Amino acid sequence: MNEKNQISILVIEDEPEIRKFLSAVLESHDFKIKFAETAKEGLKLFTSHPADILLLDLGLPDMDGIDVIKKIREWNNTPIIVLSARGQEADKIAALELGADDYLTKPFGTGELLARIKVALRHFAKVNQENITVFESGSLKIDFDKRVVLVEKAEVHLTPIEYKLLTSLVKYAGKVITQKQLLKEVWGKNSDENSHYLRIYVQHLREKLNDDPLNPKYILTEAGIGYRFKV
Repeated sequence: MNEKNQISILVIEDEPEIRKFLSAVLESHDFKIKFAETAKEGLKLFTSHPADILLLDLGLPDMDGIDVIKKIREWNNTPIIVLSARGQEADKIAALELGADDYLTKPFGTGELLARIKVALRHFAKVNQENITVFESGSLKIDFDKRVVLVEKAEVHLTPIEYKLLTSLVKYAGKVITQKQLLKEVWGKNSDENSHYLRIYVQHLREKLNDDPLNPKYILTEAGIGYRFKV
């Protein structure tokens, strides 16, 4: 962060109306903002003055935003939130699997944008802390050292796969994690053949955590994409 402790945001966006909207919203919440209208300009700015978070349009005039994510993730893990008019699942999955932290489809609301920024920054801060030994969310508590999971102070017995699935979701709490990413985390490389198991294990995990899929406290489904652990 800069010396005034303001959170700095770089917005790479070529649409004037979107830039105007983002400027009004973000400045009113005391963020420090820089704008770039092209990928080339954005990458140059980000390299010389790295921001705390990046808001990135995919449909840029000189380069696809997907390629911008690739370039940045070669050397930097700053949170990236994609803002795009593209609503196709394939675009969302591609962006997330290349390292984007979240994805908002235009048009989006002020509250939703601010919430996603807050979650992305919180997750980034946790990742850069020392290893956390205990995680708590609502009535759920996980003691990683003891490999114990408690719901409302009662121990929940999970299978090794269920425990690995839960801890993988928690590790990325707040972020969307794609089905492919979860499969790799839980079953390892070349795990596509296990894709039909994922939904079943998520269902079992929800049942053991008393997590109603219609009104989830913990595990949110991102339809066609993957899952997000609620924070």
